[in-house]
Amino acid sequence: MAKILISGGTGLVGTQLTKLLLEKEHSVNILTRTPDASNEFKWDISKQTIDVDAFKDVEYIIHLAGAGIADERWSDKRKKVIIDSRVDSANLLFSKVKALNLPLKGFISASGSGYYGAITSDKIFEENDAAGNDFLGEVCEKWEAAALQFESINIPVSILRTGIVLSRTGGALEKMKTPVIAALGSGKQYMPWIHLDDLCQMYIHQIEENVNGVFNAVAPEHHTSTTFSKQLAKSVSRPYVGINVPSFMLKLAFGDMAKILLEGSRLASDKIRKHKFTFQFPELAEALNNLFKK
Repeated sequence: MAKILISGGTGLVGTQLTKLLLEKEHSVNILTRTPDASNEFKWDISKQTIDVDAFKDVEYIIHLAGAGIADERWSDKRKKVIIDSRVDSANLLFSKVKALNLPLKGFISASGSGYYGAITSDKIFEENDAAGNDFLGEVCEKWEAAALQFESINIPVSILRTGIVLSRTGGALEKMKTPVIAALGSGKQYMPWIHLDDLCQMYIHQIEENVNGVFNAVAPEHHTSTTFSKQLAKSVSRPYVGINVPSFMLKLAFGDMAKILLEGSRLASDKIRKHKFTFQFPELAEALNNLFKK
């Protein structure tokens, strides 16, 4: 069994991932600003400090830390926070691992499906496609570059470009489960998605199967805002309204951040499946029914 250090381990993904790792008898340390458990260790990204005890016997690092993309409007200040929270934290981990000469077996980093840009097109994006020429593309490109520097000290790197994470509480679905459900904008934009448990199992798969490289962490079934909204309404027994939320209203409410709601393309999940990963929830209906079953 492996010993794993998780940054961002107290968030939505980190909490469930820790639970599943422990169930499989792996050992987990967590980096947090406010440790209050025996396996939690303090770090301060702004001061570039980490409790070195966090690294004791660690074989893998899973890097999930980063300010929420959709938590606030994208002011210039917020954009800097979004990038720096990902890059500076990865740089801090890299500097400490290098200084300690830690013989990691792998560094596994989150990234986003927004790597390819907030655009709607007929193309199905694969991992070797270029980064998008917009803010999301910039965020993900810099995020991944910070992770890939571990290769310079001979540590294998795996990156998971993650879609909308579906969970029972918290996350995107919490905001989408409105009393009346409707598609956004044109309704034609795609929404790459993945069940929380599948995402967590994908991280575990990278460790247990010794898988490295860049992967799209999205379910194989593609959905537009319209088809997603219809299925969500059915699964949570709420009315679906065929009149979409107008684009201008979303732009007024969210500013530039509305792009992540109004644009989106399909991502291929073939590569991860070729590495023997099996989705437990490959279809949206079964994913939502699992989350909201009576």
